[in-house]
Amino acid sequence: WSQVVSEAEKIVGYPTSFMSLRCLLSDELSNIAMQVRKLVGTKHPLLDTARGFVYDSRNNLQMRGLVVLLISKAAGPSTAELSFQHDMISGIYSSQRSLAEITELIHTAFLVHRGIVNIGELKSCDGPLKDMQFGNKMAVLSGDFLLANACTSLAQLQNTKVVELISSAIGDLVQGIYYENSKLSEEDCLTDDIGISRWKEQVFLSHSALLAKSCQAAMELAKHSTEIQDMAFQYGKHMSMSHKLHSDLQPFVKESSCDTMAFSLNSAPAILHQEFRGREAWLKQIRELSHRCACVFQQLQEAIKAGKGVTSAIDLCRCHGNRALAALERFPPSEARDALANIVYAVTRFP
Repeated sequence: WSQVVSEAEKIVGYPTSFMSLRCLLSDELSNIAMQVRKLVGTKHPLLDTARGFVYDSRNNLQMRGLVVLLISKAAGPSTAELSFQHDMISGIYSSQRSLAEITELIHTAFLVHRGIVNIGELKSCDGPLKDMQFGNKMAVLSGDFLLANACTSLAQLQNTKVVELISSAIGDLVQGIYYENSKLSEEDCLTDDIGISRWKEQVFLSHSALLAKSCQAAMELAKHSTEIQDMAFQYGKHMSMSHKLHSDLQPFVKESSCDTMAFSLNSAPAILHQEFRGREAWLKQIRELSHRCACVFQQLQEAIKAGKGVTSAIDLCRCHGNRALAALERFPPSEARDALANIVYAVTRFP
């Protein structure tokens, strides 16, 4: 994955790991960074998010902006925009580069907002209450600051359809996160009572909509046809779905000597396992293991591995990957198209 991202960054002209550097180095955000230092020594999740901006070994944080730049370069200029080709650098319009930065800022803002903790569920080992409350305020305000910067830059593009697309993507993100958190307050809610179809709808909102609509918006900025815009949307949607499935599958397929990797009971393999077993049988198995042994998490992981959930999730990951590759066929052969295809291959390859 790291090699694929590095090669793709060479094609678009600069490392996208510095995509939102202009905003991150602003005086306002430097002041926020100084305030976040007060959280050192606590377990506030905003600290982990901040570390991810400085060093992220998996190169996941800036993936969305990179894909927007690659698909912009792969599509090239449209016949309707020939008079504006002087505005292109490395085959990408300046407005498309701005859009890539906007996409990253929105994603970063939501990552920061996700760092809000439930004060009522805190333990003494998490840190002093006043520090955790301060961390929540920082997560809200700094996330809002990033989102406001993104919206200002979006308005400067002066394209109403692009504004509408990205605004709807922000709405999708909010709705997706609401679905993720809607059951947390319910007692004894071990897993969501949803099938894989509902899971895919929710994942589209919280993970895929922003990238899919940003890819479509990049085509709109270059005045490409509705067909090309739809193909860009389909690539962004299905590639990010594959990416999410690949991430969900890692605890079940990664060969590691360390302890059991954490996984969610609402991840794709677990949801598929529940579909095959039946919800009542799956809940019964969870409760039985909870009463019987201390290493319940490891036992549940082994149970999912032994069933059809993992293989079905791998098949689904590859299915979305194939649909992303099919969308790329509408673009002319190029280095950028090859890089987009390599990103799909990287997230659909399993040991």
